[in-house]
Amino acid sequence: MIDITHKPTTLREATATALITVSDPATIAALKQKRVPKGDVLESARVAALFGVKKTHELIPDCHPLPIEHAECTFVVGEMEVIVTMRVRTIYRTGVEVEAMHGASVAALTIYDMLKPIDKGVVIAGIKLLEKKGGKSDWKDRFDGPVKAAVLVISDSVSAGKKEDKGGVAVVERLTRLGVECGGTTVVPDEPDAIAAQVKAWASEGLDLILTTGGTGLSPRDRTPEAIAPILDREVPGIMEAARSFGQERMPWAMMSRGIAGMIGRTLVITLPGSTRGAQETMDALFPFVLHVVKVQEMAFRHGG
Repeated sequence: MIDITHKPTTLREATATALITVSDPATIAALKQKRVPKGDVLESARVAALFGVKKTHELIPDCHPLPIEHAECTFVVGEMEVIVTMRVRTIYRTGVEVEAMHGASVAALTIYDMLKPIDKGVVIAGIKLLEKKGGKSDWKDRFDGPVKAAVLVISDSVSAGKKEDKGGVAVVERLTRLGVECGGTTVVPDEPDAIAAQVKAWASEGLDLILTTGGTGLSPRDRTPEAIAPILDREVPGIMEAARSFGQERMPWAMMSRGIAGMIGRTLVITLPGSTRGAQETMDALFPFVLHVVKVQEMAFRHGG
């Protein structure tokens, strides 16, 4: 199965339909009046649909087992057809569109099986996904212009040329894939004055986003939060709370990260861990959702706020 451990947990929804047609109006009459020899067609199909949703991962090889937190199967009965609608919801890392389609298909097969003794012309005419919601694709904002960012690598060893920067490079690569403009990295040692000066300079240029990597741990030289906190106009605690929660599920040491985030004017500043893995996981946790801050600032500027 595809690795989904890097994905954030979000509300996922999917709705699928199936169409079953009959060849005789009398078949629909028997269904409505519950005169079909095999029993109550719609109630049987409803129960079968729920089983189908829950067992999707057992039958479709690449589907992940996931918690089904809501499943609803409804029917519209016409003169010569039955339309099955299957809606599924979960809070998880991957979507439920296959589960919804599987539930709809099992309901359709149940209806077919129960009606075929009285109507040899029953046909499953189609199964399709109507809608799916959730995941990162639903949380991408559109901007009037390019989002501009800068990445500051904070490391004594990288600054002295004793170590190669990998975390900052990984952050720039992630930003580029998100369509954010970023001209590489700038490196400074673990000195609060140097950190604050560079961040303030970038903020004064009107950048939308500044990301720093390094200096958020507990070693004596880790002073990034102390450098950034005094120059923030407003802290945004929820950003790093989300990052730490995401990281804690993957690495017990995430609890010791002291990263902070906040605004300098219209510029969002986020302090990421110095390790490549820590920086990547924080990016997974926060993006593209956190870019909504840029959208808020864009809208405020447009309306003179």
